[in-house]
Amino acid sequence: MQEIIELKLVFKFGGTSLAGPDRIRNACNLVKHYSLLGNRLVVVCSAMGDTTDHLLALLSAAEEGRRDEMEAILTQLESDHLEATRGAVDDGELRRAAEDRVRSMLLDLRHIISGIYFLRESTPKSRDLILSFGERLSTWIFTCSLRSMGVGAEYFEGGDAGIVTDSEFGYATPLLEQCLTLVRERLEPVLSRGSVAVVTGFIGRTPDGAITTLGRGGSDLTATLLGWGLGADEVWLWTDVDGLMTTDPRILKTAKVIPQLSYDEAIEMAVFGAKGLHPRALEASYYGGIRVRIKNTFNPSAPGTLITSSSINTGTLVKAVLLLRDVAMITVKGATAVGRPGSAARILQSLANAGINVVMISQSASESSISLIVARRLADRAVEAIKRSTDAGMVQKIECEKDVAVVAVVGEGMKGTPGVASRVFGAVAKRGINVRMIAQGSSELNISFVVKESDGVEAVKAIHEDYGLGA
Repeated sequence: MQEIIELKLVFKFGGTSLAGPDRIRNACNLVKHYSLLGNRLVVVCSAMGDTTDHLLALLSAAEEGRRDEMEAILTQLESDHLEATRGAVDDGELRRAAEDRVRSMLLDLRHIISGIYFLRESTPKSRDLILSFGERLSTWIFTCSLRSMGVGAEYFEGGDAGIVTDSEFGYATPLLEQCLTLVRERLEPVLSRGSVAVVTGFIGRTPDGAITTLGRGGSDLTATLLGWGLGADEVWLWTDVDGLMTTDPRILKTAKVIPQLSYDEAIEMAVFGAKGLHPRALEASYYGGIRVRIKNTFNPSAPGTLITSSSINTGTLVKAVLLLRDVAMITVKGATAVGRPGSAARILQSLANAGINVVMISQSASESSISLIVARRLADRAVEAIKRSTDAGMVQKIECEKDVAVVAVVGEGMKGTPGVASRVFGAVAKRGINVRMIAQGSSELNISFVVKESDGVEAVKAIHEDYGLGA
């Protein structure tokens, strides 16, 4: 392990790192190790393993009146969390107290879910309350496990730690100025007395006290917000990979860990699904100037990937080649849209109104066609939304292709460097692969293009090998 001493660090452990008593103990041992070196630590916990999925299934069963399924999930949740408590907390007295609190939380959950069962409906507010139980349970067990190892640890729910949000239940936005002030006021005294603050990830609280959830990447966002508020030296996101890779190692075994990335490069990678981080969290670290490190819980001696304000020269213009599957390409064609103000805006607004995110967009200079990339599962809904919102005669044809994939080439070295695009597309063309759609932002950090799904892996291999990114 890296012998980093006398720093202020925020550790975030994901669900995989906490999936069961042995993994909780392993994570707690990491906290103990770095605490004994003199570091001041805050720990952020996600829900254990698949707990959030179980809670979503529980909600669905309650809303649809499936009582037997509801009872089975509640029993499974109780079994999983009591087993984790018994296996992760050694001290007998502490273990009994921990079990009592776990049972009490699960009884509260049962009462809330019973109300939804009888009403056959839930509200966004009640959904957030139910989903919060995953993080609250895991964080409590983690706190008790640390205490049983002799580490002074104090439990905080997100709102208690200072994560104050708006009332957009399901995807709440932290109220930044309040958060930064409250985090400092509430957690600095804990660190000053040598204790570890253990905080629930993913959840916050409105000013009037209602529990909210932060959406995808919420635990990472919690960690970087706490790091910003406390002026932490680094935030460590503990996951199950050694760091951010030059490509998916399942595609190419020669893929290697990238030692350092700029915030901008990391955000581009996160948008395209790089394992281990979420763009919302990186925005907070960017504005707060907080260094982020991706670390492997199961291989802690690996240095990981450091994300900071500057990149490093690795000898190649390209840092990573990513493949985004499970997408569809929708092409809207219509000569009457040429020169007509608001045509593209109308199409995009129709998708926004339908709750559909657009991953990529490309429009021909003639304005006679516009191509969009959306999640494949939402493709049919997207087509219907466009049909409903466009004027008669404006759209001549809507094509939807579901057998496509997006390849994203990322690297800060590409900025202002002539010939990068031609080299990328040349490498792909040599493999006989046809490019269907291209998009490049003005930042020049990312070149993204669409190919047939069957050609996606080969396209990634071609670019990765051409730029010599492998080990």
